[in-house]
Amino acid sequence: MAALDPLAFVRSTPPFDALPPELFDGAARTLEVIYHPAGTKLVTVGEEPLRHLYVIRKGVVRLERGGQTIQVLEEGEVFGYTSLLTGKATLDGVVDEDLLAYRIPADEFQRLMTDAPFAAHFTTGLANRLEASLENSPVVTFRVDLAAAVASLVRRPAVWVDAESTVGDAARVMTEERVSSVLVRGETPGIVTDRDFRSKVLAQGLGAKEPLARIVTRPFRGVESSMPVHEAWTVLLDANVHHLPVIRDGEIIGVITDTDLLKHTSQGPVAVLRLVEKLPGRQSLPGYARKVTEMVASLLAGGLNPVVIAGFVAQLNDALMKRILHWAHEELGEPPAPYAWIALGSEGRQEQTLLTDQDNAIVFADEGASSGEYYTALADRANTDLAAAGFPRCPGGYMARNHCATLTEWRERFTGWVDDPSAQGVLEAAIFFDFRRVAGTLDLSPLQEVMDGIPRREAFLRGMVKQALEFRPPPLLGLRIRGGAELDLKRQGIAPVVFLARCYGLAVGSHARNTLERLRAATRAGLMGTDASANVIDSYRYLLGLRLRMQLKAVSVGKPPTNVVSLSDVSAIERSRLKDTLRAISSWQDKAAYRYQVV
Repeated sequence: MAALDPLAFVRSTPPFDALPPELFDGAARTLEVIYHPAGTKLVTVGEEPLRHLYVIRKGVVRLERGGQTIQVLEEGEVFGYTSLLTGKATLDGVVDEDLLAYRIPADEFQRLMTDAPFAAHFTTGLANRLEASLENSPVVTFRVDLAAAVASLVRRPAVWVDAESTVGDAARVMTEERVSSVLVRGETPGIVTDRDFRSKVLAQGLGAKEPLARIVTRPFRGVESSMPVHEAWTVLLDANVHHLPVIRDGEIIGVITDTDLLKHTSQGPVAVLRLVEKLPGRQSLPGYARKVTEMVASLLAGGLNPVVIAGFVAQLNDALMKRILHWAHEELGEPPAPYAWIALGSEGRQEQTLLTDQDNAIVFADEGASSGEYYTALADRANTDLAAAGFPRCPGGYMARNHCATLTEWRERFTGWVDDPSAQGVLEAAIFFDFRRVAGTLDLSPLQEVMDGIPRREAFLRGMVKQALEFRPPPLLGLRIRGGAELDLKRQGIAPVVFLARCYGLAVGSHARNTLERLRAATRAGLMGTDASANVIDSYRYLLGLRLRMQLKAVSVGKPPTNVVSLSDVSAIERSRLKDTLRAISSWQDKAAYRYQVV
């Protein structure tokens, strides 16, 4: 394949690729080709700033401040805009490998800056830059409009009945109008659905003359007409309802149902949840992972943030877990004492997208100590069923069959880890302090009480921070295409944020398990500056999104999903943004190391 000529190369490079033809044609007439050998000093702090915008064709440029490498730029990346925007030389620029580049002069750059998208590429904050660089990334599925307002799903006005109506009156109206719900007038409006007739009338042996007030739900859960469809999914799943009145300017304009949402996309979380709720037995578990993958791909194609998608996946996995435990109860009998099934790791933090290794445990009440074999059998069945559904067994053995104990025993373990901040104790704490109850009725506040004392345990916190800082982004100098550089997005990007966010959340006494919620709690408490927090949060979201896209791409061609990305497989703009994220994370880690005096 012939190499791209200079104009074609620049035209294919963001943000030049989106310029209107007349603007690009003007820039093309001023384009210069330049060459600098390795070792050339392009710009020096405090001296003459750069007077051109450069697009690298071949070679490497290293940007430094005070002798420390800030950024390493390669093919397809752009530099010089900081000098052009500020009129100052704020970084040293050195050619690391022979440089072939194309450049346009300052006055032409200023003319191009009249184009808003072009200007935004250089002037927006990290959050917008990261989001924009993923907007056009290919996703291996169709696109649905998940941002559409729920009002678009309303097909007819709501059907009302009077507060004095009987059950029979409401049933006749629903039959005549061919609807599955009616709204009930009153100072506080209510709703009656077909499910109410099944569970509150037929199941209770009530008759048609019974006052409707006996079965009405008021107040009901409604949604604003402007709410995006994907947020309505969340409301429907959280509230465990099938009907949502839609409100505009204080007036109810109609009622949408779970069926309406199912019709909007057959691969949404509501559809998968209904499948889970109807699973007849464990023989139906195979295929669950595939359904979740299809749903995730559909939601990502629909424009949803991976963090939002992970929340939906957690709700589905929780529903599946409850179904699995229900089957186990049917076989083993009801538990001899209250217990709680807890999720750990990414599932505990509600950050799982594609299914990963199991991380779970069982905590049961002390009075069940003499019946420990029941909970062991329960754990064994549940772990086996989860494996059948597509959750691989944990290689480290962090599964309920190996971690099943009384509440007192668990409290002693938690206390022991906090009292003895050894490397092993910190490791165990890091795993189990993400716990989240998924099922069961046992009160776990005694465990939370141990964690509430952590802000006063400086030695333990320092040990956790030290462990967290073992996960670091790679040196920017090592991230070069020519060297075949690869990046483990999980270990070298995502894990550094997760581990340190856990430390910060515990340090400020937050009960949050989710990484972003922990970061926000630390920011509210003043442990993180708002700018640093925003950069880390946006970097984390970007890394999650990039990893998920790469994983779905692999799955679509029959390969196993991986956390490793080769820099040669991503675009120049994604490469540049990756470096932005790693730099933001490294900066935060340096501040944490200084704060906690960790070497």
